[in-house]
Amino acid sequence: MTLPQLYLVLLIGCATVLVSIAAIRATHRLGLPALLIFLGIGIVLGEDVLGIAFADFELAQIIGTFALALILIEGGLSTRWKAISGQLAPASMLATLGVGISVAVVASGAHYLLGFSWQTSLVLGAVVASTDAAAVFSELRGVGLPKRLTGTLEAESGFNDAPAIILVLAFSSAAGIPSTASLLGSLAWQLSAGAAIGLAVGLGGAWLVRRLALPVSGLYPLAVFSLGLAAFAAAGALNASGFIAAYLAALILGNSHLPHRAATQSFATGLGWVAQLGLFVMLGLLASPSNLADALVPALILGAVLTLLARPLSVLLCLIPFRFTMREQALLSWAGLRGAVPIVLATIPHSEQLAGAQQLWDIVFILVVVFTLLQGPTLPWVARRLGLTRPELVQEVDIETAPLDAVDGEVLTITVPKKSGLAGLRLFELRLPEGSAIAGVVREKHLFVPEMTDRLRSEDQLIVITNPRLRAETEDRLTALARAGRLARWLGETGRD
Repeated sequence: MTLPQLYLVLLIGCATVLVSIAAIRATHRLGLPALLIFLGIGIVLGEDVLGIAFADFELAQIIGTFALALILIEGGLSTRWKAISGQLAPASMLATLGVGISVAVVASGAHYLLGFSWQTSLVLGAVVASTDAAAVFSELRGVGLPKRLTGTLEAESGFNDAPAIILVLAFSSAAGIPSTASLLGSLAWQLSAGAAIGLAVGLGGAWLVRRLALPVSGLYPLAVFSLGLAAFAAAGALNASGFIAAYLAALILGNSHLPHRAATQSFATGLGWVAQLGLFVMLGLLASPSNLADALVPALILGAVLTLLARPLSVLLCLIPFRFTMREQALLSWAGLRGAVPIVLATIPHSEQLAGAQQLWDIVFILVVVFTLLQGPTLPWVARRLGLTRPELVQEVDIETAPLDAVDGEVLTITVPKKSGLAGLRLFELRLPEGSAIAGVVREKHLFVPEMTDRLRSEDQLIVITNPRLRAETEDRLTALARAGRLARWLGETGRD
């Protein structure tokens, strides 16, 4: 690649990212999953429209696997242990036995209704059996469901990618359908070894990060995310499940009260979005609209079998011991969202040179697009109709963004140094610009809301709410007080350099 070509690639890539980011706002307002916009952008960039040719399914599988690992790590870091700890048993049943039931039902539908061979039918069933972590994480957290349901769905989506990919690899083999004993043995090894590696890396990494004294706070997010990737790579190198290892390691690290957790979460969220954007655009590039029309009818039939029969049956049978109501089971059935995972898994038959692999991929692509468009936007409505939404619930949101959108706000944190002019000042003496306010003070690891007559102390951390228009003025005022104390204005101190 020449330097001018590099510039052109970077320009196209940056334009794609900016258009996609702008589209996210529109999809959020309309209640549409962002993945549909990303896939659409990929199709527009593709060979049939703007002419960018990309048909390397093997490379797509490699990139897709890496992107899914990043998405799972982000999901693990953002999942609160309290939200899923009580739902691990039902989620594990759905992620293992539920996947098996879905595979059997969809494979039967593909064989008897569409006439596919048993091997191709089983591959189709395994490809679409797992729910998608990115779709579930992004759609559920704004619905206001009881924690029992969100915890079950989030944990299931984090765990069920591993069994699905093991089954797809096994059924796509040129040697044909493996024996039951061989398949169960492979599942047991990969899942148990992957879980063990994830737990080891998570616990060991948390112990290590707590004892690191890194010179720059920005290195902590990099260290935490690298540990998640290390778990993924180590498990893969040992022929274990890298997906379950990455998710468990990230889940432990995200709940270990590590330094700079907010920065780590922001870093993970950004990388997760980059992975989703790049993954969906790449998958859109693989699609050829001229070939997809022939896959429409089979995709609709299999999607109906999956959504209306396979998923409800797996939920019903797996949750018998756990006393979920019929309304809760109905919601869990409808919330089994598919996304990038099935499309990525559908690239595996191409790599294994399975007969009919292109038709299989086209079917899966159409199925995911149509039923994501059907299920995602209607999920809040279904939850309301079932009487399961609880608007009064406090949603877990990122305080750096969501709560402050309405006022275009920003959060500043200021530490009062030793011998600073801020030390000893009463709160009312700060006289911050109107529109900025002290929201809290952290003193000796305790957070409290101060009174206007409270005095600041050295080592206090101030949490200041302001907005972009007032930020510079607020920073200048605090800097001036730090330099000259309460007489800063009389002494002509402005806080500016």
